[in-house]
Amino acid sequence: MEVGKPEVTFVLGGPGSGKGTQCGKLVEKHGFIHLSAGDLLREERNSGSKDAELINEYIKEGKIVPVEITCNLLKKAMEANGWDKSRFLIDGFPRSQDNLDGWNEVMGDVVNVSTCLYLNTSEDIMTERILKRAETSGRVDDNEEAVKKRLSTYLESTIPIIKHFEELGKTVEVDSTGEIEDIFSTIETSMKLVEE
Repeated sequence: MEVGKPEVTFVLGGPGSGKGTQCGKLVEKHGFIHLSAGDLLREERNSGSKDAELINEYIKEGKIVPVEITCNLLKKAMEANGWDKSRFLIDGFPRSQDNLDGWNEVMGDVVNVSTCLYLNTSEDIMTERILKRAETSGRVDDNEEAVKKRLSTYLESTIPIIKHFEELGKTVEVDSTGEIEDIFSTIETSMKLVEE
């Protein structure tokens, strides 16, 4: 790890692939700081800030929020947690080439992206999980129509980003279809957080 630079792991996967669940476990067991791009955007939307209405429109439509907004929220959250807390999990970002370019522009020199953890599961399972989550989540984007849009955005925009990190030798791919605990132990081993 480069001295003085926080270490970042991007956690990517489709909607309902288990990003939030697995990040929660990594925080609990390995002391990462977890930042969810989606949660930060939802908080900002609810804060009534100048960007709130714009963010709401994008989220409702299942579209990707402009990168300047997301990058600034991530940067603020990292600063609030202290740069010296060296290991951050950023989940649900970057979701497109535009996101990645914006990130590199704003954050490229100040953080070290070590890994892209890719949680891979089938569209059927993702849809099923989200519609189940919709019963309790209260999220405007947890409905069948938004799920379809989010899945197509993921396939068109996010998969190429995962491939990009793969080419850099930074992608750790984990099948997130099974039981939460099994998936987690595969993540721990794959990310070399535990001895095999």
